[in-house]
Amino acid sequence: MLFHYNLHYYLLLKPLLLIFLLTRPATCLIQPTLSPFSSLSLTSVTSSTPITASDYLSPNTLTIFSTYPSDFNNVEYMQRLRYYKDELQDLGVDNFNVIINGDVPAVTKINELIPMPDGVNLIADPKGEAGKTFGVSLGWRPSDTFLSPYFKLYMMLFGFGCWATLPAVIGGYIGNPTKPQRWITPALKYNTEMGYFPKSAIKDGRNMFDELPVVGGWGRRPLELATLRLQNMVGISVANWKELSPKDENINVLTQLGGLVITDVNGNPRYEWRDRGICDVADFEVICKDVLGKK
Repeated sequence: MLFHYNLHYYLLLKPLLLIFLLTRPATCLIQPTLSPFSSLSLTSVTSSTPITASDYLSPNTLTIFSTYPSDFNNVEYMQRLRYYKDELQDLGVDNFNVIINGDVPAVTKINELIPMPDGVNLIADPKGEAGKTFGVSLGWRPSDTFLSPYFKLYMMLFGFGCWATLPAVIGGYIGNPTKPQRWITPALKYNTEMGYFPKSAIKDGRNMFDELPVVGGWGRRPLELATLRLQNMVGISVANWKELSPKDENINVLTQLGGLVITDVNGNPRYEWRDRGICDVADFEVICKDVLGKK
């Protein structure tokens, strides 16, 4: 049943590996400084007050420079932080911010769909200025004003301008035997409780991927993450597109990717990440173990 739901996506992605190899750039990271943030003033959806850089770049802070509300990357950032927040706090992170490239109503709506835990500050940034300052990728041909942002986004699904899209997407299908992603099962359970299609992954509170022969004990099972992403697309992104999509005057954020920074006790960057493609977001398992020293 699970294979049936995802077969058409597999058939679509298989021939695109060649495009990935032909369009992968030598590098896609930008190395910014954090000082330009002092000129930005954004709106906190959580507290309904303006905030400055000192609020979201304070010591021992994790700040996600996310994408537009219904984007795959933003949905996964919120789902991952929803699961790992308490663990990150136990490892010394005191403050949590998610800057989303949408207006206040859209950010409020996505928080209704993916409720953030207490202590997470949601920040509306309709033009994506914070992410741009942080140096996130702006996607394929960002300076081309002739091409539609929707067409640019479509091409990015094939790896144009963001080489890691295809590996990230295909990885959701083939799984990984050694690298667990503990956030996936709670996200699948929540989506299933909300009635998002497909609902076959969870039965009587059990993750049916646990019961697959041979691969049931893998860290991430084949098709498991792909099934969650299908739920996200159908139940969140498509179903709420009108409320969550960027406004026409900010439509260029469609192709803007995200990133993440963790500061140390002095407020200096301890860890930085910038998405290299669609579905290629920061790995919180790596952050907990390799960055923050989880035993």
